[in-house]
Amino acid sequence: MSTATPRWEEAIERMRCRVDQTLESLQSEFPHWAEAATGKWTTTVDGDWTGGAWPGMLWWFARRTGSSKYLDAAGLWSSRLKPRANLQTAFKGFGFYYGVALGDLLCADKDAATLALDAAQSLKGQYDPRLDLIPLGGDAEESDDVGNSFSSIDSLQAVPLLFWAADKTGEASFADVAARHTTRVLDIHMRRDGSIVQSSELNPANGEVVRRFTHKGFSDSSVWGRAQAWGLVYAAVALAHLPQEKRWMDQLIAGADWWLSHVPPNLVAFWDFDDPAIPNSETDTAATAIVCSALLKLGRLAPSADLRAKYQDAGERTARALIDGYLTPVGAGEDRPQGMLVGACFNKRRDARARDSATNAETIFGSYYLLESLNVLDGLIDAEKI
Repeated sequence: MSTATPRWEEAIERMRCRVDQTLESLQSEFPHWAEAATGKWTTTVDGDWTGGAWPGMLWWFARRTGSSKYLDAAGLWSSRLKPRANLQTAFKGFGFYYGVALGDLLCADKDAATLALDAAQSLKGQYDPRLDLIPLGGDAEESDDVGNSFSSIDSLQAVPLLFWAADKTGEASFADVAARHTTRVLDIHMRRDGSIVQSSELNPANGEVVRRFTHKGFSDSSVWGRAQAWGLVYAAVALAHLPQEKRWMDQLIAGADWWLSHVPPNLVAFWDFDDPAIPNSETDTAATAIVCSALLKLGRLAPSADLRAKYQDAGERTARALIDGYLTPVGAGEDRPQGMLVGACFNKRRDARARDSATNAETIFGSYYLLESLNVLDGLIDAEKI
């Protein structure tokens, strides 16, 4: 672990102040993204795909502080995700892993474990053997735009919840679906150079790839920052459960090296690596925070000591860049809440859902991944355990 522990502690404390402020300001709707200039949250009624990030942050502070304040709040917000448990969407893996199963992993919460298993059982049932993966699903947030026989690198969000359920129940079928899904999605969406394309259209009869495209990035052939990030973090999670999968390791290392060789010198990515307006374009601190989590996992999982040191160092430097450049500080003249991770580009495309149309924002999922990374760096838990 890093020797610079006071820096991590101070940043975590800043983020705790933002969590406290959010707890006081929200009643029942889930935080989605906030304006960087004001800290005012745009919310969703049911949590949308991002909903699990908020109770996830509360679970972290419950574990870290031992306070019933955070434990009770985490349990309450976790339970509010229940209406989404049986929706037909691959993306519910995000909400029910970070928002619900994390309650079991960090706090041994029995109610959270029960709800997370319900969602995992439903998610496993979405696996389509013709496609050899879990398709996006009719209830997926972007299903109106792309359809049910489509996949995306984002759909790897299903993987952590399924592997957790396998560990929790001892039922190998959860891990089998997770492994098949991981292999197929990585193979479809990772290019030979280690970059990742976001989306794909599949033939529903035989699973053949009809086309690949970028649904939320600059162009069909571009590298959307968050596509690269999702691929890396979920490949790392999968490897933590099946470290013998050399194919995944090779893909993860190729993807991490691509990121590190293409990210700007300050280590904070732009929203799309191929935007011709760079450097006069939007950053995406959310994608960067996701990759920070992935790098710290790779710093534990990589096959040699030199590689582990390389990725650990990259993860630490990325965390420092986010703290120093984008985490709102304490001090005179700062009117915003402290501990906001600003500089995220949620979605800048004209065809974005209204609730997602935001640039230079604080996103709840970006904040989640930074908080997770800081707790790992501060020694609360090993990176590969989450």
